[in-house]
Amino acid sequence: MSENKEKKKISETVRWIILLAAVILLALGIRKFVIEPFNIPSESMTDTIQVGDLIMAQKVTLELGKDPEPGQIVTFINVDGELDEKGNVATYIKRVIATEGQTVDLRDGYVYIDGVRQEEPYTLGKPTENLHSDRVSYPFTVSDGCIFVMGDNRTGSSDSRWFGEVPVENVTGIALFRYWPLNRIGTVK
Repeated sequence: MSENKEKKKISETVRWIILLAAVILLALGIRKFVIEPFNIPSESMTDTIQVGDLIMAQKVTLELGKDPEPGQIVTFINVDGELDEKGNVATYIKRVIATEGQTVDLRDGYVYIDGVRQEEPYTLGKPTENLHSDRVSYPFTVSDGCIFVMGDNRTGSSDSRWFGEVPVENVTGIALFRYWPLNRIGTVK
């Protein structure tokens, strides 16, 4: 093989390695700062999201400094540092009920925010009861830089009623859409 052909072959190999490295870095950057897939491991958000559903959560607004808003479904790192079955810090998915400065109260199976009873069709009429945690007593005012979250399956969710408020810095994404199973592709609200 001529020296020129050998140099060309090495050059071509180096270009492919650089291209592959760029694609990997781009994919990692997109996952870190733009959008990330999430697998639903529990029934805390049924019927809105089912066990085994795969969703995409966007990160752009969080990266731009915009805090989650009431009604949004967010993913977040467990405030207690609990580990999942793979030994990673557990990530949860719940609905934002209140943000900093708002007061949450639970009365007669309903959620009240700043004294106003909330209409929550996504709970399918399930009552919202106090889980009697030593971390939360009602009425509860959400601290600065925190959110109060609950699962839509109010009778089957461990949420802020149990573990307390969630620092906004623990939020890892805002749910956008379900991409699996195929028969239920669409936005999650």
